[in-house]
Amino acid sequence: MEIKPEIAERIFALEEKFKNSGQDLASYLDGLLYDRYLTYWDYLSIDTLLSLQKTLTHFPDEKIFITYHQITELYFKLIIHEQKQIIEAKAPDAGFLIEKYNRLNRYFRILTDSFDVMIKGMEREQFLKFRMSLLPASGFQSAQFRMIEIYSTPLENLVSFKIREQFSKENSLEDLYENIYWKKGGIDLKTGEKTLTLRQFEKRYTARFLRIASEYKGRTLFHKYQELPDSVKNNKGLKEALRNFDANVNINWPLMHMGAAYRYLNKDKETIAATGGTNWKEFLPAGFQRVSFFPYLWSEEELEDWGKEWVNHMFNTQKENC
Repeated sequence: MEIKPEIAERIFALEEKFKNSGQDLASYLDGLLYDRYLTYWDYLSIDTLLSLQKTLTHFPDEKIFITYHQITELYFKLIIHEQKQIIEAKAPDAGFLIEKYNRLNRYFRILTDSFDVMIKGMEREQFLKFRMSLLPASGFQSAQFRMIEIYSTPLENLVSFKIREQFSKENSLEDLYENIYWKKGGIDLKTGEKTLTLRQFEKRYTARFLRIASEYKGRTLFHKYQELPDSVKNNKGLKEALRNFDANVNINWPLMHMGAAYRYLNKDKETIAATGGTNWKEFLPAGFQRVSFFPYLWSEEELEDWGKEWVNHMFNTQKENC
């Protein structure tokens, strides 16, 4: 049988490729000959993926709860994937960075918009019952979200707002980490001590968080922008993309969580404790934490009113819908 020139060309190219790597082309061709055809379900491990929604109760809406959170963690994985590409890029231009930040903003916009699944997509009475089987697990324990923060900005920007002025990059990573803002959300409402939820989280991830903070010290997204040449740094579209990312992560996302918390944990002026006893009313409001990845991109007035515009927008939207 005659071999078409374009096929022969590819065979020669493959032979050269494998010769340079010390591999034998004939062996790879045998592998192709014996291999099964790839299927969609095998490539994506669909059967395994769909087996991971292992609920603990008989309440139907628990399936929604666990599936939504697993989807969220997959998006977090994509976000970290993009962050690392930005950090590792050599001399990136504005076009490259804008495209990457647009991806990050797109992921967070999808996550924020999809929170309706949590806010409107479950029966409150079902949630209040099946949530008791989850103790002391909590969304507070999302390690990937904490990694997104560490990849984004130095730890001194993540110190609890009320004491942030007391810290700087001169402090040790361990000292900064011990005073990181989210730990305040893991304090027991009654005793003032660390909850089991926080203690479990620290035991599982502290070493990993500190390793990442050490490895990327001086190399976060915060630093990556600062090191850009002025011709790139002053690009209006890039600045807007970074500001949008900052607002998406540190305003829109936590405040959307507030909406869900009020939907399920606040009724008739009575506040129900979150799973794990986390202090969600003190922990989630963006205005309380005032976390900004890129504070140099915001005015003092904007930082002072952190999250207020979002709250006013949501309040007015709710009034219009009433």
